[in-house]
Amino acid sequence: MNITQISSDEFLQNWKPKFFTIFTGQAFSLFGSALVQFALVWYLTRQTGSATILATATLVAMLPQVVLGPFVGALVDRWNRRMVMIVADGVIALSTLGLAGLFWAGKVQVWEIFAILLIRSAGGAFHWPAMAASTSLMVPKEELGRVAGMQQTLGGLVSIVAPPSGALLIGLLSTQGVLMIDIVTALLAIFPLLMIAIPQPAREQTTDGRLTTSYWQDVRDGFRYVASWPGLMAILVIAVLLNFLLTPASSLMPLLVTRYFGLGALEFGLTDSLFGIGLIVGGILLSAWGGFKRRIVTVLLGIIGLGVGVVMIGLAPANMFWLALVGMGWMGLTNPFTNGPLHAILQSAVKPEMQGRVMSLVSSAATAMTPLSLAVAGPLSDWIGIRSWYIFGGVVCLLVGAGAFLVPAVINVEDQRSGVDAVELSPLQLPSAE
Repeated sequence: MNITQISSDEFLQNWKPKFFTIFTGQAFSLFGSALVQFALVWYLTRQTGSATILATATLVAMLPQVVLGPFVGALVDRWNRRMVMIVADGVIALSTLGLAGLFWAGKVQVWEIFAILLIRSAGGAFHWPAMAASTSLMVPKEELGRVAGMQQTLGGLVSIVAPPSGALLIGLLSTQGVLMIDIVTALLAIFPLLMIAIPQPAREQTTDGRLTTSYWQDVRDGFRYVASWPGLMAILVIAVLLNFLLTPASSLMPLLVTRYFGLGALEFGLTDSLFGIGLIVGGILLSAWGGFKRRIVTVLLGIIGLGVGVVMIGLAPANMFWLALVGMGWMGLTNPFTNGPLHAILQSAVKPEMQGRVMSLVSSAATAMTPLSLAVAGPLSDWIGIRSWYIFGGVVCLLVGAGAFLVPAVINVEDQRSGVDAVELSPLQLPSAE
């Protein structure tokens, strides 16, 4: 079989060995990336001790995915997605190799670390939508919920295992030694992609093999596809709102633990551990169960669950830190039931040839809220108290999750695809030669 050509039906005939080989490679790569993140944050902390430097590093690592997101998706839908993932992983590995060389030579500077973080983030901006959009062609629709649960479980495992592993490795190896581990894990991710063909969505082509639409037409079509789907637009607004409300919850946690509960680093570490354990348990439950048949019900119940956990943290008395830990564990538990089925909805309901654009737009819009929410939450929490943000954010989550059950466009989002497909017939969408 020509490795560059395979249909979704052919792949699905024996999908598990092929998909989970690719999945395992990606899992190694995710772990390696987490080690790099830990090593670089620790290095910047130790060398500079500057909160501004750390905040700038976070912003630099986030910026490409926000800025490039709306434009990357069209390229992912036009190009061979397997090659996009191979090149993205390769570029990330080469950039890390270059940084390891600078550490080895003892010439590394902060701006060079920022540059590498920028390149790695740009690679991730291409890789994630390519993998997410390809999953719907590699996994049967009825199994997407379970696979999403496995992905959430993997994220939880990495969040628990990577930090202590990174701390241990930094004690045993140099910084460049830790970075070299990421090179190995990247190769483990690339190798299965070289050996296993991934189905491509069908796209209209001219007789000479060119696509019938231009790049900018594809970009515009992605925006119009999302805008013409009321349920998807509503979900996008919900995702943006939740990211705005909940992102500061993790950033403010160190202050909540020290200022309000009067505790230290160990107790702060416990909050991360409980969230990670909850994430693993929730991911396992979702992968075993798959969620309700109407996936949006699972998503909305997950949002309500997140709200309960955040409110629990905000209302915990100063002498009942254990209640905040329960809240963090509950947030971790319900997180997969929010994110997993949402990804499955996009993968099953959005047309395969549009998924790169839709995934990128949703991710970009949600991520863009992070710097804005942090800019608002910090001063506001200093003014009215840290707990107030948790209580306010949690209550809004509860109201949004419950209220969405009453919005037909949201609750019926999985049944609205046919109306969206009709957008392609509008005069502005007529094919034109590139």
